[in-house]
Amino acid sequence: MSRVFEFAQLKNVDLIVDATYKGGRAGNAGDDPLHKLLGCGTQGGFRYIGSSEATRMVIIYSTLSDPDWPDSLDETTGRFTYWGDNKNPGHDLHDTSRKGNVILRNSFEAVHQGQRDSIPPFLAFTKGSSGRDVVFRGLAIPGSPGLLSTEDLVAVWKSRRGQRFQNYRAIFTILDIAVAPRGWINDLKNQTVLTKNCPGLWREWVERGTCKSLRAERTIEHRSKDEQLPSSEDEREIVEVIHGHFENDPYSFEECAIELARIMDRNIVSIDRTRPWVDGGRDAVGKYRIGLDENSIEVEFALEAKCKKVDNPVGVKETSRLISRLRYRQFGIFVTTSFLHHQAYKEIKEDRHPVIIICAKDIVRILKDAGYGTKEAVQRWLEVRFPQ
Repeated sequence: MSRVFEFAQLKNVDLIVDATYKGGRAGNAGDDPLHKLLGCGTQGGFRYIGSSEATRMVIIYSTLSDPDWPDSLDETTGRFTYWGDNKNPGHDLHDTSRKGNVILRNSFEAVHQGQRDSIPPFLAFTKGSSGRDVVFRGLAIPGSPGLLSTEDLVAVWKSRRGQRFQNYRAIFTILDIAVAPRGWINDLKNQTVLTKNCPGLWREWVERGTCKSLRAERTIEHRSKDEQLPSSEDEREIVEVIHGHFENDPYSFEECAIELARIMDRNIVSIDRTRPWVDGGRDAVGKYRIGLDENSIEVEFALEAKCKKVDNPVGVKETSRLISRLRYRQFGIFVTTSFLHHQAYKEIKEDRHPVIIICAKDIVRILKDAGYGTKEAVQRWLEVRFPQ
């Protein structure tokens, strides 16, 4: 069980990764735990101590459930994707009431210029399981290893009610710091950062640019049914829309599965659907590029697609069809609108078959990251890309 801090304790406690900080129960703005914990404002996903131009500490909060702005935390890599605060049309990219996008712009520019000592600590929180409770997810820095300076902060165009506007998609790295001590939080409020209370990895990053991310390897090799299925009714409806679109012609779902794979990974350079009567257990075959354009290699892969009702599992027989037909040095991609039965998933992992599973939950995430976060948006995408 993760540690839980009661509302009355919050003024004096440390920030511990994955600990829950309870909100109040009075039914007003004073119930906000972040205000009591850190002394910031009581509302919004973007809060800070200081000013937008002289920021001492930034608090970023997400429910991880907004379909239009799909914040996400990849616990296996420590990468945290967070959308800025220009979420409605009618404003310039940086013209927001809380100046969150200004802080993002300034912080990422400072990283790119090597001015890390001017960047405020970012404290990442997500919604807890009850009321206004929050969970501390870690101490974050702008950017991520392996990303170019043109990729970690990107202004993305969106459209709402026929009006176009931009918002930032920012990528942070959660540092491998288990505890942000209360003494350091107090130091930050007093505009001092590199004190004796400062976490060592934060100091190393500021002084030398060393970045050690908080990586959490999975202890269970194969995902359970619940881990493969959508976690909310809205997400479930997205999958049901896809299934309904192809229900009377499951073969057509193969084109959709191909497109989902392309969206998931842009290193897929080619993929062709096979003929249904001679597919040899593979619905499509393709090539995946590794390396730079001038000095790359291409690896072949095969794809299998199954359009099923969300609660109808994929069994061993169906996955074995793809596995048995993988050629030497090929890998497989299995796409389904449902989930893999535990025995089928277990065999793939235990036997170390090179197969990537894209299940119902993964499909939702892929589409959300691509900007299709509601069933209506997905329905329009299906009608345009795969007309029946």
